[in-house]
Amino acid sequence: MRSPCCFVLMAAAIAAIAPTFAAETPGGFSIKETPSGVDVSFDGKTVAGYVIDRANKPYVWPIVGPTGKQMTRGYPLVDRPSEPEKQRDHPHHRGLTFGHEDYAGDTWHDRSTYEAGLADPEKEARARQAIANLGTIKHRAFTRLEAGPEQAIVESTCDHVGPSGHVNLTERRRLTFRATATTRTIDVDQDLIGGDKPVRIGDRKDAGLFIRVPVTVAVDSKAGGRIVNSEGAVDADAWSKPARWCDYHGPVDGEKLGIAFLNHPSSFRHPTRWHVRTYGLFAANPFASRSYDPNLPDATTMLAPGETLRLRHRLIFHSGDERESDIEAAWQAYAKETPAPLTR
Repeated sequence: MRSPCCFVLMAAAIAAIAPTFAAETPGGFSIKETPSGVDVSFDGKTVAGYVIDRANKPYVWPIVGPTGKQMTRGYPLVDRPSEPEKQRDHPHHRGLTFGHEDYAGDTWHDRSTYEAGLADPEKEARARQAIANLGTIKHRAFTRLEAGPEQAIVESTCDHVGPSGHVNLTERRRLTFRATATTRTIDVDQDLIGGDKPVRIGDRKDAGLFIRVPVTVAVDSKAGGRIVNSEGAVDADAWSKPARWCDYHGPVDGEKLGIAFLNHPSSFRHPTRWHVRTYGLFAANPFASRSYDPNLPDATTMLAPGETLRLRHRLIFHSGDERESDIEAAWQAYAKETPAPLTR
């Protein structure tokens, strides 16, 4: 039988070890692979999911803001009673994603966009033609999954495949997740690399990196939602205008929350134009010009084999409006950063 002295010594040893053990396991990020992609957690709670197999392109959903609220529309991924029928439009607006309507195929839309038309004799032929023109952004592989106290990094390779099955572009994509006491941040870094043939990237308003905001945040819901960009344009006036950043904020479950979308100076055609709508679509689109305004020049782009087009954006999910969260200062800080190169 052990002496009391032995137990005292063991207790003292455990007490000495415990603080060290706690310091080695601080709260922070973790990444869990799932059959449909990855889940990203912070302090043991999900902050985002990256889904690779539920549509014709990967998307980030759900996205949880700094106060635990959902920061995207639920439809068509989940049925939320708070979302009225009139807001159940554009089923291809899933979470945060990327697509383009015209680059040897259409990846902005998906089959769900046209399914209702298949049942309408007057629209069936057009719907079938649109479905036949759909492309795919096909997840090929995760190249880096790294989580730590301050950030989580998800890097992947995607193939942009046209309706014929030809790979038009290869994409290197990096999502970097960060958190503070008052914000959640997602950096989206994309390298679009030309394939074995030149690719024509058309001038289209339906293109770029986009998110669908919560229903109550949409200006058209008339619940207090507001759009403001870095140049002072507000609501509908912000549509199609070039700006360094754009902010969309409004009420979510009794709190004023917002999404700030920042365009880095190194990004293609900075400052980007914004396909931001009062009904809730929020897109950074540097590919359009004439489709916004017939008086502007055609912005069609030709990407040569092996040529790289770089897109760099940061989304900040914040409390309050753009002034309370000082989004201008956030952009100034972001603009001074040099994004790390993506793995080739």
